[in-house]
Amino acid sequence: MKSKLSQKLQRKGIALILFLACSNLFAQNTLDKVQIEKAMVKALEWQEAHPIFALAPTDWTNGAYYVGVSKAHQATKNPIFLAALKTMGYYNEWKPLYRTYHADDVAISYMYLYANATRKNLVDLGPTKVFLDTHLYEPNSWKDGTDKKKEKKILWWWCDALFMAPPVITVYAKQTGEQKYLDAMHKYYMETYDLLYDKEEKLFARDTRFQWGVNDEDLKEPNGKKIFWARGNGWVLSGLALILTDLPKEYEHYDFYLNLYKEMASRIASLQQDDGLWRTSLLSPESFDHGEVSASGFYTYALAWGVNNGILDETKYTPEVKKAWKALVACQHENGMVGWVQDIGASPEPATKDSWQNYGTGAFLLAGSELLKLE
Repeated sequence: MKSKLSQKLQRKGIALILFLACSNLFAQNTLDKVQIEKAMVKALEWQEAHPIFALAPTDWTNGAYYVGVSKAHQATKNPIFLAALKTMGYYNEWKPLYRTYHADDVAISYMYLYANATRKNLVDLGPTKVFLDTHLYEPNSWKDGTDKKKEKKILWWWCDALFMAPPVITVYAKQTGEQKYLDAMHKYYMETYDLLYDKEEKLFARDTRFQWGVNDEDLKEPNGKKIFWARGNGWVLSGLALILTDLPKEYEHYDFYLNLYKEMASRIASLQQDDGLWRTSLLSPESFDHGEVSASGFYTYALAWGVNNGILDETKYTPEVKKAWKALVACQHENGMVGWVQDIGASPEPATKDSWQNYGTGAFLLAGSELLKLE
């Protein structure tokens, strides 16, 4: 028969084991924010040492990258991020790219507008204004539906455009106080929504080539399902988070963007794979059975943003976001390079641990910027 002393010691031992187990579980679920910022700085330093772009330093790839750099600075106040923004801004002379009909070419202006908010008269916003006025208010073949390619029948005919131009327009309207830009944005956003949003799947087709019932032949995955590109929907969902950040809540169409965000966020979260990442083909993950970082980074940012702003249920979404971030960090090389990024494209394709692009780094930085705010 055990003595009272031995029983007491046994109870203390059990209590200690339970305490240590709970402490270990708490540690596993607690974010190390110092390490998050270190990972972000390493990603920036590597990317700045390895510049890349598709057309020019003012193109959409750099635009997406520097959106991430902007948000990284906003979240950390680390001057290394602002220095990178200023260096590129001065080099570009604060200009967008030249194709005023193309949403891609104004994405770079997001970082100009962010830099403009950090110090008065730092940025020349004249070129951005000229671009937006031409883009939104002057005729072109896409707006008119007269382009030779049948899929190019509206201004923002591909879903990526909803990341490239609308967040820039929203911030520009906020800084200038001119609502007409929001109204024009909403007009063209609704055209894209009406054309490409699949209300049954709650996902966007990349463009009309991937819709069913409108082409000579329906494009399908090997499993017979529709093709929904992960990065394409990543552009849209992260773009919605950016729009909602600066869109006035009293704006008459605010609820449209909020409801679309919540609907897509729920759908995207349901497609996260066991390793924490998303596959390049959302409805056919087995087609390329590995995680892809650019889409996953955009999703992680958007979902974490929703939690941080009280829009998404923290109990449901926080574990998913933390799981995603852990998986993203595992894709970062020791030297800071962010791998497993699908190359430039318009549909699901594979990636490798050594494939990288600047927009993948931008997505990684976006995700980190919201993880730093997560409790």
